[in-house]
Amino acid sequence: MNKKYSFYRTTHKWTSSLLLSTFALVILLFTAAPGSAITIQEFPLTTINSWPLGITTGPDRNIWFAESNNNKIGRITPEGIISELPLPEGFNQPNAIASGSDKNLWVTLFGARIGRMSPSGTFTEFVVTANSIAWAYGNGITSGPDGNLWFTQPMQHKIGQITPAGVVTEFDLPTSGGQLAGPVSITVGPDGNMWFTDRVLNSIGQITPSGVVTSFKISTPYCVPWGIATGPDGNLWFTESEAGKIGRITPDGIITEFITPSPNSGPLSIATGPDGNIWFVENWTNKIGRITPSGVITEFDVPTVDSGLESITAGPDGTLWFTEGKANKIGRISLSVSVPTLTEWGMIFFMILAGGYSLYRLRHKHKLNY
Repeated sequence: MNKKYSFYRTTHKWTSSLLLSTFALVILLFTAAPGSAITIQEFPLTTINSWPLGITTGPDRNIWFAESNNNKIGRITPEGIISELPLPEGFNQPNAIASGSDKNLWVTLFGARIGRMSPSGTFTEFVVTANSIAWAYGNGITSGPDGNLWFTQPMQHKIGQITPAGVVTEFDLPTSGGQLAGPVSITVGPDGNMWFTDRVLNSIGQITPSGVVTSFKISTPYCVPWGIATGPDGNLWFTESEAGKIGRITPDGIITEFITPSPNSGPLSIATGPDGNIWFVENWTNKIGRITPSGVITEFDVPTVDSGLESITAGPDGTLWFTEGKANKIGRISLSVSVPTLTEWGMIFFMILAGGYSLYRLRHKHKLNY
């Protein structure tokens, strides 16, 4: 083989290896586990004392929320611009809200009713049951894998299903020890079933699309399970509001509990974040919590003191959004990006410098041999 060709071939391989190694180091440093820093920005609502509760990402990639005290549905863009859409006259008291498969927003209302709102503001109301007992605070709604909306009925002790056309089906929940069920939040599980928290029976429930219910008792007594969400690990994660714990349940029903660092934290809503962790709000300690799939918990203070944290959801732009009922605000969490430190930048610079010097010496030695 020609010596000159062999030299340039060797040099090219060595240079390529150096560049690839340096590039890999930069990628590793930027994609390492994120630090504990996050940025929280708050957006005040224009209507006073609206007390925002449920929150969800809409089909239009905006964030939608229920204003329980002023009979409105709110919308906030990823940039923080807020608009409010009034509901028809009446004591509606919107609570939980979810985005449906039909590209509309669905919301639970006072008086055993479900509302459907298009992104343009067109509103339709459906009466769920002839029993007009008002739903208590804490009912949830979510989109199911069957294209329908599923919701909890805590005062009726039922799980409800409503089609995009408004056809309602109700499923009675079994009693336990003479106690009636009290479902709160609901989500679709990794197994294609619906899972819900039951604050009265102190359990996690599973209901199939055909209405077959299975209940899993939580070992901590009177823990009052509240929010529930499917995690990135194929399990379901839930909050225990009275116990100050975060629970994890496998699709087979095996439950593990994790204590929050702050005692009496009062965790409520919970959601999976874009970073592969699970995020939740702590109503009593005014903190945002993050738990990794392995159970490591970190807490972050919310700027506004005693803000009345209620619900949290993942946004369309790599952020998380939450409601502050008492403070009358919507909060946005921007996750930190891992940026190399000065020491790490020094390592990168040293590799480039060392590689350049070695390349220079190699070329110099080649010239001397000719």
